Amino acid sequence: MKTYQDLLEITGEGVTRNEEKVMEFVRATIDEYMSDDLYNTAVLAEEYYKKKNRTITRFEKTITTVTGRIVPDEWSANHKVVSGFFKRFVTDQNSFSLGNGCVFGDNTTKDKLGGVKFDKAVQKAGKWALIGGVSYLFWNLDHAEVFLARSFAPYIDEENGALRGGVRWWQVSSDKPLRATLYEEDGYTEYIWNRDEKGKIKTKGEVLHPKEGYIKIEKSAPADETTDIEWRNYPAFPIVPLWANEERQSEIIGIQDGIDAYDLIKNGFENDLDQAQVFWVLKSAGGMEDPDLARFMDRLKKLAVAAPADGQEIEPVTVQIPYEARERLLDRLEHDLYRDFMALDTDKIASGAVTATQITASYKPSDSKATDYEYQVGEAVEAILALAGIDDKVTFQRDYIVNTGETIGWVLQSAQYFTPEYVTKKLLTLLGDGDLADDMITEMHENELKSMTGAGVITPGGGAKTEGEGSEETEEQTDEVDETVEE
Repeated sequence: MKTYQDLLEITGEGVTRNEEKVMEFVRATIDEYMSDDLYNTAVLAEEYYKKKNRTITRFEKTITTVTGRIVPDEWSANHKVVSGFFKRFVTDQNSFSLGNGCVFGDNTTKDKLGGVKFDKAVQKAGKWALIGGVSYLFWNLDHAEVFLARSFAPYIDEENGALRGGVRWWQVSSDKPLRATLYEEDGYTEYIWNRDEKGKIKTKGEVLHPKEGYIKIEKSAPADETTDIEWRNYPAFPIVPLWANEERQSEIIGIQDGIDAYDLIKNGFENDLDQAQVFWVLKSAGGMEDPDLARFMDRLKKLAVAAPADGQEIEPVTVQIPYEARERLLDRLEHDLYRDFMALDTDKIASGAVTATQITASYKPSDSKATDYEYQVGEAVEAILALAGIDDKVTFQRDYIVNTGETIGWVLQSAQYFTPEYVTKKLLTLLGDGDLADDMITEMHENELKSMTGAGVITPGGGAKTEGEGSEETEEQTDEVDETVEE
């Protein structure tokens, strides 16, 4: 795979830049990267994420004739139902850590990064990192863009392993032009390879957009209405890698074989149920080869009528299909997949009354894995902060399942040790109405004030009454009583 030092040999200081040589280098970079393990694993993992499990979708049944010839089995059942384990695992892990967005120390930081769009970009980058092993965040002046491992070839510095450049390419289909962008520390260049008369992509490319810096600054002079354009760059390479884990590999590694085994056993079970309820014994049919027998069975299934040749006999034999061992093996494989991925099996939590302690214990593997994952995401986000000139740190708020009833009971039992404001906020948050907490607290204070005023504790003017004091109205009523007594 091409490295940053290879790039410097044709674009570095003291080297006269020859765009034809650069285009050849870019094209060679793409070709070499597409044969690299990182690229091929990313493509494989994406197929599993899209529920196109390669092993089961490409599985073909064959039969061997009496002469030893292997031919495709076109007659027996060959179900290809795929499981969605990988998509579920990736979605759950990414949502667990990044579902609530990035949390910064300064409330204005997220607005400087593009607001909610930045959260979505990080979530997208995180998802594709889990799938492909790595994704890339490109800081483009005021927002972040995401590059995938299957469409971005990095140039790694041989000395320190840092990302110092890269090529992003795309092609709508094999008969359409190939587009590529070369990203360097001091700017980017766009290239295109068109088709020839035969519809094939040309070997020689063209410069679609000459090299420019990353930041464009226009300076206009009102006198002559001319515009001066100045290009500036970032203090470092504006594309940062976001790795899925410390091993820097796709999360499909280690669980693909388990998914394949689950799919093959499940589909084999379905095939047996579809066709193996009854066996047919053909007597005096020794000259029939396997394809002939398969065609006979196919006709029997379609017409429900057996027409043996002269001297042949047919006899049905019912067979009891074993299923208990397969059911147990499927359950074991599913359990092992959740354990190996360190994922939370919500079916076990939802199956009965589970205490808060049990839920917390169930989250322990997910928490451990999330710690490593969030460290990788945090490094990438903080590199973006440095490019944007922002001094801040990022944290993440994990999304847990809780036993709401038990937690509410604990809050109410402990309410005497907390302020009413805290208890109100906690209860409303548990009930999913946390946004109403401030309004509810304000209303509580107003009602309390009205209650105290109505009880005579506080005067309408706000002054507290002391013992022995009375209002003018009370004194006038007393004078009226005295006059009545005198009369």
